[in-house]
Amino acid sequence: MTLTLAPPGRTGRDRAAAPEPALRRLARYAHLLPALATIALLAAPVAPGDVSASGKVTPADAASAVLVLACAVRLVRERRRPLSAAAALVLGAPLVGFALAAVTSPDPGASATGFVRYAQVFVLVPAALVLLLRDRRDFAVVAGAVVALALVQGGVGVWQYATATGASYQGEDVRAVGTFGPSDIMGMATVVAYGLVIAAGYALAPGRRAVRTGAAVCAVLLLVPLTVSFSRGTWIATALALAVVALLAGWRQALRILAVLAACAVLLVGGVGAGSQMITQRLASITQVTDAPDQSVTDRYTLWSAALSMWREHPATGVGLKRFPDERDSHASLALDSGSDTAGAGQTFTREPLLSPHNMYLLALSEQGLVGCGLLAGSWAALLAVGAARLHRARRAALGQRVPAPRDGAAADMSGSAGLPGGAGARTAGAGGDLGGRSAATGGPQARATEPAARATEPAARATKPATGSAVLAARTAVAPGLAAVGLLVWQAVDFLYADIGGPSTPLTAVLLGLTGWWALNSTDEPAR
Repeated sequence: MTLTLAPPGRTGRDRAAAPEPALRRLARYAHLLPALATIALLAAPVAPGDVSASGKVTPADAASAVLVLACAVRLVRERRRPLSAAAALVLGAPLVGFALAAVTSPDPGASATGFVRYAQVFVLVPAALVLLLRDRRDFAVVAGAVVALALVQGGVGVWQYATATGASYQGEDVRAVGTFGPSDIMGMATVVAYGLVIAAGYALAPGRRAVRTGAAVCAVLLLVPLTVSFSRGTWIATALALAVVALLAGWRQALRILAVLAACAVLLVGGVGAGSQMITQRLASITQVTDAPDQSVTDRYTLWSAALSMWREHPATGVGLKRFPDERDSHASLALDSGSDTAGAGQTFTREPLLSPHNMYLLALSEQGLVGCGLLAGSWAALLAVGAARLHRARRAALGQRVPAPRDGAAADMSGSAGLPGGAGARTAGAGGDLGGRSAATGGPQARATEPAARATEPAARATKPATGSAVLAARTAVAPGLAAVGLLVWQAVDFLYADIGGPSTPLTAVLLGLTGWWALNSTDEPAR
C-alpha cells in the first residue's frame, strides 16, 4: 500500500480548492461589471465625424443601459425595496422638469429624445449605481476604474502633445484630446479631471500608506495631460475642487498640497520646452475674458445671452428639450460666429456647429425654464449638502472625537429604511458609536431583560460616547470616498458654468453622479463589509 504524505491540515482536495477564496473575492464584484464596462468602453477610439448628427448611441451608452437593466433585474430577484422617499425625491425630482419641458415643447419628437437622454444621465444611471454599490469597497472599485481610464486617456493625450498628433491649437496639432478626437475637445480633459480629483481625495485621506502613495502618484501624473489639454474651464474647476478637497482634509494637508501643486506648476509651465509659451498664454487669457476676449469667449457670451433671451420668452418651462439649436439664431446677436474650427488628431478641417450655450445651468434654464433648472440644480445642491455633512461626521469620527448622532430616523429617511445597500435603519449607528450597529442585548435571559433599558439609554450614549478604536479605524476608511465624492460634486458644479452635457464622454458624468449620490444617500458611517 502506498501512502501519500501531505502537510497537516491540507489534503489534495484542499489544495485543489485553494484558489477558491480569490475567485470568491472577484465574484463579489460581478454586480459591478456593467458599471465597469461603461467606464472601460470610453477608452475606445471615437471615429471622426460630424457631432451635429443627433441620436448617436455610443458603446458606453449601451453599457449604461445594461447597467440600469441589471439594477432593475437585481431588485426584482432579491425582492429589495427601492429608494426611500427622501432619496427618490433627491434623485428623481429632475424628471418632473424634464417631463414638463418635453410635454410643452413645440417639437415633441426632438424633446422626447432629449427626455430620454436627460433621464439617462441625471436620474437612471445615477440611481442604478446608488442601488448597486454595497459598501466603500464597491465605491473604490468603480472610482479606481475611473482613475485607470484617466491614466489611459491622459497617456494618449501626452503622446499627442509630444508628437504633434493632437487637435489643432494655434496652428499646431498639440492639443491633447485622447481617443475622443477634436469633435469632443473637452472629453479627455473631463476624464482626466475626474481621475485627478478622485486620486487627490484618496491621497489626502487617512488610510493605508500604499493606497495614499499610489493615489498621490496618479494625481501628479494626471496633472500633465490636464495641462496640455489647454482647457481653461477644466483648469478652473479642477483648481477649485482640489482646494476644497485639501481644505476638507485639514489645513495642514491644504498647505502641503498647495506647495506640491506650486512646484508642479513651475515644472510644467517653465520646463516643458517650446509648449510652455502656449500654456503661459492660455493661463494669461483667463484674466482677459472681459477686457480682451478671444472669438471663442465672445461666442460663449453671445450664446449665454441667447439662452437668457429664450428663458425670458418662456420663463416657466423653457423652449423645450433639444430646442436650443433651433431657437439660437433668432435670439443671438451678429457677434456669434457660424461655428468652431476643429482639425487634427486624424480629422480634417471641420466647422463644428454651436449647439449649446456651453453652460449647463443656462442650457437647462433656456430649454426647461425655471421649473426644470431649479429642480436639477436643487438636486445637485441637496447631494452636495448631505454629502458634505456626512464627510464632516466621518472626519470627526476618524479623529476620535465625539460625534453627535444623527436625529432619530434621519439616516433611515435617506437610506436606512429605503433598502439601500446595507441600509437597515436598525443597523445604522452614529459615527461616535459602534459602527457595526451591534446591540448590547445578545446574551441570555438576563441580557434580554435589560434590553429595554439599554435601548432607552442608547441615543444619549451614542451622542456623548467617544469613538472606539474599531470605530475610528472604520471611520478613517470612510474619509477617502467622502473627499472624492464631495470633490467631484464641486468640480462638476463649477465646470457646468463653462460646459454642458454632450459628446461620447457624457456617460461618465452619469457614473460620477452615481458615485456622489451613493456617498450622500447611503446609510451614514457604516463600515465596509
